[in-house]
Amino acid sequence: MSIIVWPYDLLPANAIAPNPSAFSRGGGRSLGGIERKTRTDRGFWKITLTNIPVFSTAQRRTWSAIRTSLAGAAGLIAVPVWSYGTAPYVSGEREPSVLTPHDDDTPFDDDTLYEQGAILITMASAVAIGATVVQLRIVEAAPNLVGIRFSYQHALYETGPALNIVGDVWTVPVFPMIRAPIPAGAELECDMPTCLVHLADDNAMDLEFNVEELSRASVSFIEAVDYWSDLAVSS
Repeated sequence: MSIIVWPYDLLPANAIAPNPSAFSRGGGRSLGGIERKTRTDRGFWKITLTNIPVFSTAQRRTWSAIRTSLAGAAGLIAVPVWSYGTAPYVSGEREPSVLTPHDDDTPFDDDTLYEQGAILITMASAVAIGATVVQLRIVEAAPNLVGIRFSYQHALYETGPALNIVGDVWTVPVFPMIRAPIPAGAELECDMPTCLVHLADDNAMDLEFNVEELSRASVSFIEAVDYWSDLAVSS
C-alpha cells in the first residue's frame, strides 16, 4: 500500500494536537474503591490537525485528492508533527533548514542545493522492535534531549527523562515502543518529524463549503499500528 505525505505547505494547520494514548486495563475496584491500572501496551498516537484553510482551488483539489486516495480509514498517510516549541535547536529558538551542496561541494543538476535540517541527532546504537529505551547521539543540537520528538521512516517518538548521559550520548525512554529496527548511526528527523496514520474514521475528511467559499477544516488521525505490526511479521 502506498503512503502519501500530508502537504503541509499547501494545507497548513493552524494547530496540531499529537497526543499519546496509553493502553491500560483495570481489574475492577478494590474494597477501598481504588481501581488498579496495569499497562498492557506502550500505547499509540492520536493526532488532530485543526483549522486548516481550504480556500483556493489548489487547496480544495488537493484535499479531495487526498480523501480519494485514502478511501476511508484504511488508507495510510504520513502527517507532519512540527515541534518547534520543544525541538533542541542549538540557538534555543526555531531555526530554518540549511541549504548545503553534496559532499563533493556540487549542487543538484538544476543548481539547487540540498536542504538539511538545522538539528542533527543520530541513533548511537542499534535498536530493535519493541524497545522502550534508546541511546541518542547529539551531532548538532542543544545539549538536552529530554521531552523532544523525532521520527524515523514515519514512526514518531517522544523522549522521556534522561536515564544516563555520557558525553554526547543520551539514554532516554521513548513513547511508543520502537515500531521498526533503527540501525546505529541512523539520522533522525527532528526538525519536522512525521507520523504514519490512518484517518480516525471513514468520514474524517468530510468537508463543507460555505457561501463565502472561505472554508476551514480539521481532521483527526490514529497511528497506523497495524502497519508496523504487519511489517514486523513479514520481516
